[in-house]
Amino acid sequence: MSLKKIGIVVLCIVFTKIVCAQKYDLGEVTIDELKETHHPTDSSAAAAVLFKLGETRYNLDNDGNWTVSTEVKYKIKIYKKEGFDYANKSISYYTGGFRNETLNFKNAATYNLVNGEIEKTKLKSDGEFKEEINEDVKVKKITMPQVKEGSIIEYSYTLKSPYITTLEDWYFQGKIPMNYVEYNVYTPTYFKYRTVLIGYEKVEQSDDVITGGNFSQNKTAYKIKNVPALKEEGFITNIDNYTSILKYELASIYYPNSTVKNFAITWDDVVKSIYKHEGFGNELEAKSYFEDDLKTILEGLTTPNQKMQAIYNFVKNKMTWNEHFGVITDKGVRKAYKEKTGNVAEINLMLTAMLRYAGLEANPILLSTRKNGIAMFPNRTAYNYVVSGVEVQNDVILLDATDKNATVNLLPLRAVNWTGRIIRPHGSSNEIDLLNVPISKDNVTILGEIQPEGKVSGKLRRVLTDYNSFVHRDNFATITEESYLERLENKYKGLSIEEYKSDNLKDITKPVVETYSFTHENDVEVIGDKIYVKPMLFFGFDENPFKLEERKYPVDFTFPFKDTYNISIKIPEGYEVEYLPTGVNASMENNYATFKYLVSITNNNIQLAINMDINKFYISTESYAALKDFFKLIVEKQTDKIILKKKT
Repeated sequence: MSLKKIGIVVLCIVFTKIVCAQKYDLGEVTIDELKETHHPTDSSAAAAVLFKLGETRYNLDNDGNWTVSTEVKYKIKIYKKEGFDYANKSISYYTGGFRNETLNFKNAATYNLVNGEIEKTKLKSDGEFKEEINEDVKVKKITMPQVKEGSIIEYSYTLKSPYITTLEDWYFQGKIPMNYVEYNVYTPTYFKYRTVLIGYEKVEQSDDVITGGNFSQNKTAYKIKNVPALKEEGFITNIDNYTSILKYELASIYYPNSTVKNFAITWDDVVKSIYKHEGFGNELEAKSYFEDDLKTILEGLTTPNQKMQAIYNFVKNKMTWNEHFGVITDKGVRKAYKEKTGNVAEINLMLTAMLRYAGLEANPILLSTRKNGIAMFPNRTAYNYVVSGVEVQNDVILLDATDKNATVNLLPLRAVNWTGRIIRPHGSSNEIDLLNVPISKDNVTILGEIQPEGKVSGKLRRVLTDYNSFVHRDNFATITEESYLERLENKYKGLSIEEYKSDNLKDITKPVVETYSFTHENDVEVIGDKIYVKPMLFFGFDENPFKLEERKYPVDFTFPFKDTYNISIKIPEGYEVEYLPTGVNASMENNYATFKYLVSITNNNIQLAINMDINKFYISTESYAALKDFFKLIVEKQTDKIILKKKT
């Protein structure tokens, strides 16, 4: 190749790199970007973050006070009307301390393509709002102007804070695609931070030391490209547990010629600080406000179990949860008791104090709810909920009086989240397993027969135990029977219900039992001289709930369960069985789940006995393929129709 040709090739390569290089600057909007009608890798996306840039720096004033400043820049493409919400942004900041945080938006503008030209509309003052959440917290909001399908919006904001112990969580992933995310953190070399990066997307990280200026700095750069939208995959409790998030917490400060000042805390430190708070430990000591009532409640009771159950029922019936979380009381147990309403801490610390008064070894248990997520390292906001635990020999009985449908050792599902920490007097603590919950049963018995016109009619009895009954009561105890039956008939299309009866709906110590007569139109298909019958009638799966080829997040069934179906279907006069599905007895690896399917003919009746057990309700991504295949087998069996033919 000639030198001339080599030169041309080099120039072409350089030119291509310049043209293809993406600029990550506000104000650099192109016609091609505005013309783009859908995201290149996710056509379903209503919007996309073209880039998100962040930079955190520190400043030291003349009085020796540190301030941390974080600037964030966004460039967002709106593809559909459903993405208009991404043209609004709200950020909270703290104003209740001696030194306040400040927040300012700038460079906010909307870009549209008008008659082939780029039109820029800047955000005016009437598009920015400030709201006071309470005396300590304010929120600033912006609503971008002239937003349409195809618009590009840009803005930046700067948050300045005197609080250096934790940085704001940095999200590398959201509910829409993110084409490019970069975050640069410049920390003084005096500071040592504990960091954790969670999630399933790989973030590039590089470190450098910068000298000069008033102090030397450690620079850590985080970069990631082409981050897919965070999409709910079903059977997951809190998607934030698996989102790519960066967390910073100050561990120590060391200035030259001085001693190290440690900020890093252990779980014991967290527990002790909570216990010492006047809205926690002191509330466990108060008892005069309930003594007279409790003497009446406990009269004649002799066993610890009787006393525990009586106190538990008393608090549940007297108190109403105001749906506020927290491990610290808001107004205190005395006032809450008088007003008969309170937050989680007030109700369950009150319960714990009463149990102690009755001579039981009761202690509060701190935990994080499912929505609050899993704490990655010890911190003072890790726990947002408290229940009561009664220690009996080598066991701890769990009690939560905030939910009317909760029972002994059956916490509300919001509180069943990995582990909690029991706090004993003076602040000593131990970890408590919260996932050791009972297997909840759903037992269905059906006696049915096939009608000549192609319907199935019969009688059904259903028994729900433990969390199955808990969820049923939570969902349906407050609605009318008519509304419930309407929902049931809408769920199973073609179902008509008569003679409905429900037992134990209010008696939470017993399983919920439903009985009714039914007619269903969609279980039988008559073609010529043959009848095709769905073996499980209107129950079972029509398709595999696990459709993804690969799954990034673990599967969470919420609780372990055992579904049992005993079905008897009378064969119509003049017909006989031509085809009967074969039985199966299958199990997943490590006995995570089992499936038994037996079908037979007895006295002109088709008899089905079906069991599906989910023994481990948290399935890792490594076992997803096996789980998907397991449910594929279940669906194949449940949709394999029984064939009847007319007798010759």
